Amino acid sequence: MAKDDREIDTIEEITQILGDNLELNEVFQQAVSLLSRRLKITRAALVLLDRASGQLRTVAAVGLTPAEQQRARYAVGEGVTGAVHASGEAAIIPDITQHPGFLNRIGATPGVAEGDGAGTAGAAATSFICVPVRDGDDRVGTVSIHKPFTDDATLAADARLLKIVAGLFSQTVRIHHLVQMEKDQWLEENERLRDSLRTRYKFDNIIGSSPVMLDVLNTIGQVASSRATVLLLGETGCGKEMIAKAIHYNSPRKDKTMIRINCGALSPQLLESELFGHVKGSFTGAIKDKIGRFEAADGGTIFLDEVGTLDPQLQVKLLRVLQEREFERVGDHHTVKTDVRVIAATNLELEDEVRNGSFREDLYYRLNVVTIHLPPLRTRREDIPRLIDHFLDRYNRENQRKVGKISRDVLNTLLRYPWPGNVRELENAVERAVVLSTGEEFVEELLPLQIRIFAQQTRGDSGDASIDSLAGRLASHAVQRLQAYEGDIYGMVIGEVERHLIGEALRHNAGVKVRAADFLGINRNTLNKKVKELGLTGEEPGAAAPEGAAASRVPLSDRADA
Repeated sequence: MAKDDREIDTIEEITQILGDNLELNEVFQQAVSLLSRRLKITRAALVLLDRASGQLRTVAAVGLTPAEQQRARYAVGEGVTGAVHASGEAAIIPDITQHPGFLNRIGATPGVAEGDGAGTAGAAATSFICVPVRDGDDRVGTVSIHKPFTDDATLAADARLLKIVAGLFSQTVRIHHLVQMEKDQWLEENERLRDSLRTRYKFDNIIGSSPVMLDVLNTIGQVASSRATVLLLGETGCGKEMIAKAIHYNSPRKDKTMIRINCGALSPQLLESELFGHVKGSFTGAIKDKIGRFEAADGGTIFLDEVGTLDPQLQVKLLRVLQEREFERVGDHHTVKTDVRVIAATNLELEDEVRNGSFREDLYYRLNVVTIHLPPLRTRREDIPRLIDHFLDRYNRENQRKVGKISRDVLNTLLRYPWPGNVRELENAVERAVVLSTGEEFVEELLPLQIRIFAQQTRGDSGDASIDSLAGRLASHAVQRLQAYEGDIYGMVIGEVERHLIGEALRHNAGVKVRAADFLGINRNTLNKKVKELGLTGEEPGAAAPEGAAASRVPLSDRADA
C-alpha cells in the first residue's frame, strides 16, 4: 500500500474512533494506540491543559506506565511540550539527544539527560514530534510521538500526519467541551429545579388549615421519612399528586428521581412496557431495548396514579415488585433488582373493587400500608379563601394582571359551590377570571358558566329563608321547653340535631356511609366517628339536611404554595 494511502486510512480510522460515543480519555487512548501501530512509534502522548491547576497533564499515552504517565506533567512553557503549547508552533526534532530544551521527566530515555517522555533503546537516534491541539483560537494541549529516526523526508511526512490528527483531536476536544458545558449547565439547572421543588413542596407551603387537612399534613409528616408504601385516596382534583411530591421531597430520597405514571391512560400492554421495560423483539414495535419506570426510578420514588385501573396481570407483577423488589422486562428472563418507594393513588373505593373481584386483595393490603384520605374541597370550605388568594397571586404574576378585589357575593358563591372538580376546578376558575379580566375586580361575570348558573339558582330559591325559619323555630322551642336543663341545653340540642340529620342521610343513601358523607358534605372519617358516638344504624329517622349558610370572607393574605 502506498504511503499516501496509509495516511488516508489512518485518518479515516482515527476519525471513526473520535466519532464514537465514548469517554474522552477512552477515545484518545484508542486513537493514540492506532497512531502508534500505524507509524511504528515507540511512545505517544496526548497532553491537555488542566484549567483548574494550570498544568499540562497527560490524559492518554502509549508506551508509558500509569506511574510514568502521572509524572508527565508540565507547566506552560516548560520543556518542549510546554513551549509548543505556549507558542502554538510544532517542534520537529530529529535527535532528542541534541536538543537542550528536552526534559527527561519520565527518566527512561537512553543517552538523554532530560526528556519529555521517552525514547528507544539501541544506537538509532530517537526523533520527537510535538504539535499543538487547538480549540478555535485557544490552545488546549499537545500531541507528541517518539520513534526511531530514519530520514528527514519520513520525519516531515510523520509531522504532517500528526498535525492532521491533532486537528481531529481539536474538533473532538471542542465537542466534548461543549457537551460537558451543557451537562454542567443541565446539572446546575436540575439542582436549581430540585431546590425549587423542595421549597415548593415543604409541608408548611401546602395550603390547608381545616381540621381534615391538618390530619393529612400530620400523617405525611410522619410517613415521609420512612420507606413505607403510601396509598392516597380521594376524588379527582383534590391534590393527590401534590401530596405525593410533598412526601418525596421531604424524604431521604429527595435527591433522587420521582417518576409519575398514569395507570389509566395506557393500554395494558403499553403500560407493562412503561412500568417494567422490554427487550428488543418482545412485541411488534419493540425495535430496541427499553428500561421501564421502575428501573429508571431506582433509589427514588414512583407515583402510580389511578392504580385502581390496573389490569389483573399487571397487578401480579406490581405485587411482586412490592414484595420482592424485583421484576423482569417484557420478553426477558433476566431479573432486575430495584429500590423504589411506591406511592399509589386512586379515586376508586378499593375495598369495593376487592369485594367485586376486580382488584387483588393481596395487592390491596400491600399498597394499604399507610392510607391517606384526601378530603374533597366541599368538606374543607374554610380553606377556599386562602386557595383563591394563592391562585390569584400566581396567575396575576404569570399574566401581568392585578386582580385582587373580590365582592362578598362572588366569595360566597365560591364558598357555597360544591366543587365537583375540587381544587383543580377552583384553580381553573381563578385562572380564567384573571386571564379574562379587564380591571382589578373579580366580578361574577368572570366565573365559568356552571358556577354562574349555580349562583343564579341559589339566589332564586327560598332555601336560605327556609333554613333561617327552621333554625329560628328550633332555637325558640329549645329555649322555651328545655329551661329545666339549664347548662346542658346546647349539647342536648346539637346532639339530637346531629343524630337525626346523620340518621336521615344514612337512610336516604341506603346506609352507604361514603355516599352519606358526600351528601352531607363532611369527611367520611368524621361520619364514621359520629355514627359510632351516636350509635346509628342507618335506619334512624331525621330531618332533611339543608345546605349550610355561606361562610364569611377571609382576607386574601398569607400567600403560599398550594
